Amino acid sequence: MAKILKREQLSELVWRFRLQAPRIAKKRKAGQFIILRPTVDGERIPLTIANGDNSQGWIEIIFQVVGKSTLMLSNLPEGGEVVDLAGPLGQPTHIENFGKALCIGGGVGIAPLYPIVKALHDAGNDVTTIIGARSSDLLLLKKEMAEVSGRLEIATDDGSAGHHGFVSDVFKKLLDDGEKYDFAIVIGPVMMMKATTGFTVTAGIKTYASLNPIMIDGTGMCGGCRVTVHGETKFACVDGPEFDAVGIDWDELAKRLNSYKSFEAKRLVGDHDCKLTGKQ
Repeated sequence: MAKILKREQLSELVWRFRLQAPRIAKKRKAGQFIILRPTVDGERIPLTIANGDNSQGWIEIIFQVVGKSTLMLSNLPEGGEVVDLAGPLGQPTHIENFGKALCIGGGVGIAPLYPIVKALHDAGNDVTTIIGARSSDLLLLKKEMAEVSGRLEIATDDGSAGHHGFVSDVFKKLLDDGEKYDFAIVIGPVMMMKATTGFTVTAGIKTYASLNPIMIDGTGMCGGCRVTVHGETKFACVDGPEFDAVGIDWDELAKRLNSYKSFEAKRLVGDHDCKLTGKQ
């Protein structure tokens, strides 16, 4: 079990929880994640560690309510507990002084991007960060990102903050202005990552993307999180979650993510239970 030390609503459907997890806080590195189960009736949810403090023994997660289990998690009270918590899982981001680093995040993908931006900044990189969302009220961690970025650019679909358009538009403008980068990482919705990494790779920038496929056990045994990279099957939970963007089969990833949409909708209204929970 892990105690909920702090509970904060960031937008209508997005929450930030601070969890008491001293062993995870001590071991975690940028890019790694945890898997939790909110209640005994909930399913396992993989979530990136958005922040942490080793000395105080806590980690933070940021999540969006999209199904029954994330709804259960959002309803847990401050001072309450999640029943299961495992981590840190996955391969950490490779951090070094690349020179000029470009970090691009969209939607809830801004949350897992933050610890990577901070780690790159602490390693001496000149970091340019671009974050985007549908509207200004959905932009996450603006203040925190500004503190660890040499340059912060913002884009919103509706123009309510920053550039009226997409993060890829901002990147193309930076290129037109003569900016050059040695390394890039992109995190966000699949179609956003596919489009954006297409531009960064074409510009000759070594680019990585953090993938979010269906995930169950987090140890590589179930095979649920398989993705195809450079024509080979990889498991995001143990081989990733970050992969060389140029080799990712984005269309396959999108199809697999969409394959359970109908079950998620039924689960949300109580018409379906995951058989892994033991309920029929």
